[in-house]
Amino acid sequence: MDMRTLAAVSLTALALAACTTGEGEAPATIMSSAEDCISFDTSVLGVENASATWVDAAEGAPAFCEVTATLAPAEGSTLGVVYRLPAEWNGKLLGIGGGGWAGNVTLMAAADGLAKGYATLQTDGGNAGTDVWANSWVAERPESATDFSHRAIHEMTVAGKAVAAAFYGQEHRRAYFNGCSTGGRMALMEAQRYPDDYDAIIAGAPVYTLQVQTSAVFRNQTFAAGGFSEADLQLVQASVLAQCDAADGLEDSIVNDPASCGWQPSSLQCSGAKTAQCLSAPQVTALQTAYDGVRASDGSWAMHPMRRGGEASWAMFVGTDGTGQDPTGGGGLANLFPLFFGQGNSVTLANFNDANYLAVRASPFAQMYEAANPDLSAFFERGGRLLMWHGESDAGPSPVGSLEYAQAVMSQNPAATDQFRYFTLPGVGHCRGGPGADLVDYVSAMDDWVESGTAPERLIGSKPDGSITRPHCAWPNVARFEGQGEANDPAGWSCVPRT
Repeated sequence: MDMRTLAAVSLTALALAACTTGEGEAPATIMSSAEDCISFDTSVLGVENASATWVDAAEGAPAFCEVTATLAPAEGSTLGVVYRLPAEWNGKLLGIGGGGWAGNVTLMAAADGLAKGYATLQTDGGNAGTDVWANSWVAERPESATDFSHRAIHEMTVAGKAVAAAFYGQEHRRAYFNGCSTGGRMALMEAQRYPDDYDAIIAGAPVYTLQVQTSAVFRNQTFAAGGFSEADLQLVQASVLAQCDAADGLEDSIVNDPASCGWQPSSLQCSGAKTAQCLSAPQVTALQTAYDGVRASDGSWAMHPMRRGGEASWAMFVGTDGTGQDPTGGGGLANLFPLFFGQGNSVTLANFNDANYLAVRASPFAQMYEAANPDLSAFFERGGRLLMWHGESDAGPSPVGSLEYAQAVMSQNPAATDQFRYFTLPGVGHCRGGPGADLVDYVSAMDDWVESGTAPERLIGSKPDGSITRPHCAWPNVARFEGQGEANDPAGWSCVPRT
């Protein structure tokens, strides 16, 4: 990216800012057309491969100008970016994160933001592939590894601001970032490494440390010694719900505060031979280990604990069937063994051990990839807001890991009292799914926070079919049904301290 070009664009945009509304007035919607898109000078990106295409309005998305390019911030870097500039712009930018070991340039990911009037910024993260677990390229292409770790979102954002300013003829008013899973890690990385990029950041279920991957490996090993059928997992979940579901004042197949649920696997242990109504001794041991987690020799979590109440969905990310293999390949960690241990190493998912864990966490890649620094003072000092959330039934990255990071942010940053909020979503799986109210309009909630200055203490979640609506409370509170009115009416719920 040619920084002189970007500076020139910014100065031009500032000169054109006279078209904005006066102080104290609501900002006007900025309009564009197909002609503006066709004539748009993409040289602002400083690369020869950029193009602009007008896309007519279709179901789920308004008309917009799509600008695509491949940036090369370093030799060997091929960073694909896509900018979607709506015909009716609200003056705000929305950066969007990826998932797994991939970026995300799909229109589906941008559709909601576009419908709200945001200009959306997206990237492939430095790798054009879309298979979220095919990550051998990380070990093979150092510059792509750097892009994916932290550089991609930053470069996407700097260039995207220049594109929007040049296209609309004025600077953006606000810039937000929203991501879940890998996108959540990208979100935290922006707050930590590039605090000037965004005014507000939403980080959902962040895979912010390689402990997520090592947890997957050690969980597979744990269940290899005591595998579960689907019926066994259903049995466990039903037993957990029977003891802990009603603690929030309502039986709805959701445990609102799993950390306070005292259900023990030993309560289901068979007194004799294994039957459909009980668990074998190895199963009980494996389940207890999953709930407890495993500490490494340095005291850190080698395997994050799993929460009670969502066991029936664990197999999506964990090798619960006893084979020692899961659908994610240990979160993609096996493909990175050459990076950590050299070519021809003898480390496997089955024999991965404490020493291997320590080597992974101490590696140069981990130092570059992990977004674990809780010092967000630079981000908060410029007025940045961070909204972080995690589903309590997530079988991928553990909500325990997110809570520990959130608590570190709150304890180390005085500004976090006003500028940081952490939410847990009961019964919600990884980013979406599960019986919980998993559909939340985080972008609108963040925009309300930024524009009003009042931090949210509740987020309202629902199911797309309207079958369930629940309030989600900011930490450390949890939702409790007061026993009056309709359960799907948030007014019947209070946010109360956790027990």
